[in-house]
Amino acid sequence: MTITPEDILADIPGWEDATCTELTGGLTNKTWRVTTGDRTGDISGVLKIDAEPRRAPFNSRCAEANVQNVAAKAGLAPGIILADDGIYFTEYVVGEVWSRSCLDKEGNLELIAAALKRLHALPLTGRSFDAGVAAKRYIEQVAGLSDEVIDTCNKVISKMRLPQNLCCCHNDLVAENLITTPELMFLDWEYACDNDPFFDLATVVEHHELSDDQVTRLLDAYMGGDGRRWREHLEKQRMLYLALLCLWMGARPDSDLVELQKVATRLTTSYF
Repeated sequence: MTITPEDILADIPGWEDATCTELTGGLTNKTWRVTTGDRTGDISGVLKIDAEPRRAPFNSRCAEANVQNVAAKAGLAPGIILADDGIYFTEYVVGEVWSRSCLDKEGNLELIAAALKRLHALPLTGRSFDAGVAAKRYIEQVAGLSDEVIDTCNKVISKMRLPQNLCCCHNDLVAENLITTPELMFLDWEYACDNDPFFDLATVVEHHELSDDQVTRLLDAYMGGDGRRWREHLEKQRMLYLALLCLWMGARPDSDLVELQKVATRLTTSYF
């Protein structure tokens, strides 16, 4: 039997008569903005219902909620209203959701660096990032990539090892997961777990194809002006992110084949 938003909200005090508006953009779930009103005004939340049971590299919804709740207390994420198997209900926060162009605005790279330093100082989650498991899941569904490209992805991923200084990471820092409220918050914590902190930085760099000057500014801001010393380490994480991005895009039936080929070319011409 299909679970509806109304079925879920009926059991949550204060949300029984809420209105639901379906949102676009969910890849593995359906998403609604849920609004209820009282004498003090409207209150909104975001409800996600999963299409199928979640497996690695995703967190379970309960594990995701544990990480996001800690981040919410630090002012880095919306709060959790309800989390259960296949169900995720969070506060709706009002603000500006970022796009790629936001990274070009003066001061925004420094804003990301400051927020990331706070995120990476949060307690460990207890689950470590496993790039090999993620790669295996993507390869099971991959299409549109040559064996040569897949082999290159596997070589990059197999050479990477987690460092001693693991920390709490978001692991999916694309622009659309950033929102100014006016404080900077992170959305969509489904990949969050313990990882190399430079993977988050590498995601920002590679996913948005930052210029060399922007990379320097971001790294210097994060490392307190000592970015150059860490550039080589960042480059390795950039290659790891590119390899995972290539496989992820190859596993998605709705991927733009032109964009997929561009990512594959960036990977194969950079890898040596």
